[in-house]
Amino acid sequence: MESALYNYESIRSSFPPTFCTTPLQNAAGTGASWSIHGRLLPYLEQGNAYDQIDLDVDWHQQVSTGVTIMRIPVFLCPSEPHDHPRTKSRVAPHTYGFNFGTWMVYDPTTQKVGDGAFVVNRGTKITEFLDGLSNTLAAAEVKAYQSYFQNTNDPGPSVPATSTFFSEISGQLKLGPNINDNTGHTVWPDGRVHHSGITTVFTPNARVSYLSAEAEYDMDFNSQQEGKSDSRITYAAITSRSYHSGSVNVLLMDGSVRSASDNIDLGLWRALGTRGRSEVTGQF
Repeated sequence: MESALYNYESIRSSFPPTFCTTPLQNAAGTGASWSIHGRLLPYLEQGNAYDQIDLDVDWHQQVSTGVTIMRIPVFLCPSEPHDHPRTKSRVAPHTYGFNFGTWMVYDPTTQKVGDGAFVVNRGTKITEFLDGLSNTLAAAEVKAYQSYFQNTNDPGPSVPATSTFFSEISGQLKLGPNINDNTGHTVWPDGRVHHSGITTVFTPNARVSYLSAEAEYDMDFNSQQEGKSDSRITYAAITSRSYHSGSVNVLLMDGSVRSASDNIDLGLWRALGTRGRSEVTGQF
C-alpha cells in the first residue's frame, strides 16, 4: 500500500482523508464515508472496482455494486484466520488500520482533527510531518472481527492511562460469543476509526479487557462514530493487534515496513503516531 499512498499524494498533493462528514464531500451528510482503503483502489490495480463507486455517496448505498464485499488481497495479512466476508451485510474485512493518531479523532464543533498521519475531512500534506516521514506511522496491523463498543458518554480529552478506564463506560456493544458478533475491522469501505484505523493509546497487542455478560473481551473503543453527531467529539482507542508472536508489522510514512515489538515504549509508540510534534523517536 505504500506505493499507492505515494501515487495518491503525487497526483493530489496530499494524502487521503480518513472520513468526510460535510455535504460537499459526502452526499449523505451524516452517512458512512468511504475509507482510505476505498480511496486507494485505483492505485492498487483495482480501477474497475473504483469506477463502479462514488466516493461522495454513503458506501451503504452502493453495496449492490458488489465492490464492498470484494476481497482485496493487499488489505489482508495471510495470518488472519477470519478471512471471510460478512455476507449478510455484504462487506469484507481488512487487517491494516491507518494511523488516526493518539486519542482525539475529530471535533465536529470546532473542526479540530487528530494528531495522526490521516485526518477527517481533508488530506494531510508532507510539510505537516514535522516528525519526519520515517518517524511517523502510516498503518499497522489489526485483527478482523474485533470486539468494540461505541457511542458512549464523553470520556474527556485525557488519554487513558490504563485499560481499566473503560470498565465503567457503557455504550453500543459490538461484541459477543460468535465471531460475527464482533464487527470491528470488518468493513474495509468504512472510513470510521473502528473499522479502518488505529490509534496509539495502547502499545501493540496490549490487552484491553472489558467485561460484558460475564464474559471478558479484548476490546476497542470509539466514543462517537464520525459523521453521526454535529457536536459530539470522537475519541478512540483502537489497538494494533496481530497473530504474530510478540510484534505487529507497521508501515511508516516514508514507505518502509518495520516490526514493532509488543514491548515498545509507550512514549515512543505514541510519538510514532503523531505527525507534528517534532519528536526524536529513535529506533524501535
